Amino acid sequence: MRKEGYAQDLTILLREYLLSGESDRISEYLTSKSNLPGPRGNLELAHAFADLAGSLSESASEKAWTLCLKFIGVGPDEAPAGDPREFLPFCGAVAVGAIGSSHSKYYRRALSCLKGLAEDPRWRTREGVAMGIQRLMSKSGIGTIDELKGWIEDEKWLAMRAAAAGVAEPALLKDSEAARGALELHRAIFSKMLGSRERKSGEFKTLKQGLGYTLSVVVSSLPDEGFQYIRRLIESGDRDILRIVEENLKKSRLTKRYAEEVDEIKDLLKKGGA
Repeated sequence: MRKEGYAQDLTILLREYLLSGESDRISEYLTSKSNLPGPRGNLELAHAFADLAGSLSESASEKAWTLCLKFIGVGPDEAPAGDPREFLPFCGAVAVGAIGSSHSKYYRRALSCLKGLAEDPRWRTREGVAMGIQRLMSKSGIGTIDELKGWIEDEKWLAMRAAAAGVAEPALLKDSEAARGALELHRAIFSKMLGSRERKSGEFKTLKQGLGYTLSVVVSSLPDEGFQYIRRLIESGDRDILRIVEENLKKSRLTKRYAEEVDEIKDLLKKGGA
């Protein structure tokens, strides 16, 4: 079913929910069409739900917010990774961002909610957090990035991964101020990594994996400053950092548009790093 079809069904179900306060039918609809278990959840359905939640009037937004919080509250014990009910917190995270981008009074509440969910053990739920962040960035790009800098504290690697993934959306980085903010966010994350001796956890490895593509998105949006920063990363000689650089240099968004710069960086890696 196309996104428009999902939107029609969800409009009816949301209207019923707003009138009755009963969420069972909309929960059943989302889970039954989630495509889970399976390798790819139903993104069209999730975005249709988020679009509708964000488009509701000010008077209806509180009930939509309550529904999203209910979905987000479906934890890993009740809905482990891959279970159809995991689609509920995924949808809830994206929709929280949509509501926060549409109604100013929910903006900071949405950020706080997403930060708490960023350390969920389920990777798909964490992807929902990144998508929720992107929804918030559509309202305030640099403002959201500035708020995300507060997520880079202690050694909460999953929160950092969510922040990096959230800003790594090409369409949102067409604005030069947002692109520079995204690069600064990555600088802060790499600085935290370089200063850490705790690198064996699964959370740290998840961050490394995410940075293996997010840096290329930022660099492609700000190539002069981005490639200059990559050169500085190579100078660190840190094996984890060098591995992340290598992974980003494989991405077509860099190899196709900036082949000369990529070849130069690869030469630097051969000489000084890897």
